[in-house]
Amino acid sequence: MGYEVIGKNLRRLRDASGLTQLQLAEAAGLSRVGYRNIETGKSVPKVETVRALAGALEVPVEMLVSQVHEIRQVRFRSLKRLRSREQIITEVGRKLADVRELEEALSDTRPFNLAGLLEKLPGDDEDRVIAAAAAAREAFGRRDDEPIRDICGLLEKNGIKVFSFRLASNDFFGLSVGPVDGGPAIVVNTWDRISVERWIFSAAHELGHLILHLDAYDVMEAAENGEQEREANVFASHFLMPDEVFQKEWDETYGLPFVNRVLKVKRMFRVSYKTVLYRLAENNAKVNVWGIFQNGFRLRFGRTLGRADEPDGLREVDYHSGAPESQRAGEPTRLVAEDFLHDRLWLLVRRGVESGIISFARGAEILDVSLDELREASRGWVGSL
Repeated sequence: MGYEVIGKNLRRLRDASGLTQLQLAEAAGLSRVGYRNIETGKSVPKVETVRALAGALEVPVEMLVSQVHEIRQVRFRSLKRLRSREQIITEVGRKLADVRELEEALSDTRPFNLAGLLEKLPGDDEDRVIAAAAAAREAFGRRDDEPIRDICGLLEKNGIKVFSFRLASNDFFGLSVGPVDGGPAIVVNTWDRISVERWIFSAAHELGHLILHLDAYDVMEAAENGEQEREANVFASHFLMPDEVFQKEWDETYGLPFVNRVLKVKRMFRVSYKTVLYRLAENNAKVNVWGIFQNGFRLRFGRTLGRADEPDGLREVDYHSGAPESQRAGEPTRLVAEDFLHDRLWLLVRRGVESGIISFARGAEILDVSLDELREASRGWVGSL
């Protein structure tokens, strides 16, 4: 192992945690000069020093000594001030490597069924974006009047790996990785202060990028492209709410007050109220639908909505997507936050453990759960059921 790996990992983890070299050195019982020499690769740390640094950073020792799995074909959706961008990309690379290891060992890979979809569609840019959303739904076997109830399972079934990443930040909602680096994959920030509806929209948004903008994926490009972001938003909106059926359902609420109409339609399609308002604004450019909604909401509820608020939002405990089989008592009608992105990975780990390809300890590491949690889940694994 080259000891420069430790230095690179230290710098990345230190930046992500917001610590200066001096702060981390003091927390680990080192001098600033001694720490700097380790981070720059000028000196080889002792085993006890590596353990002290890992403890100060609150990470396993393995995160300091393991080679990073670099990924290049990445589109990162975040604000410029996000400090932990490099660490997030590194973690995604590690997860992709883990999944690839299991897929190859189990001879179980799934093709990306939407590759090249855009080239098959006629029309100008806007028409092609909407047509791409319709074509994706058709490829996924979803009727126009059928809500997307399990976007994670739907994506994974069609060869797109999906991961959750709980980061306490409103600066990061999602990213996606192209097929070159073990993808395609979508990562969604499932922090509990971001609404479940936003998780769903972020997943659909990143699917839009994978279909529409794969040629623009580059890990070195951190700035967002405004036009491409707008196209991905249009794609997500039409993927989650096909226009014809949206208009039909909207018209049928005509007798209700405006706020009631928005909330009813949002529940029907399982999307954010903002997604409904965006569609209404798209179809009614001369009407200030945002102002009408906020005024109506304030009159009815005595307050305005904050940036992160989601009225009548989906509950975390209702987010169904991928608990291990041992945790599924039935098919809930709404969604389960804790289970948002684990279907495929739990399946691979279970098969890997049962076939002896990986140990329980390795399975727990891949799933980011404790060994006890995995053993508890395994008690519910029942034969071939």
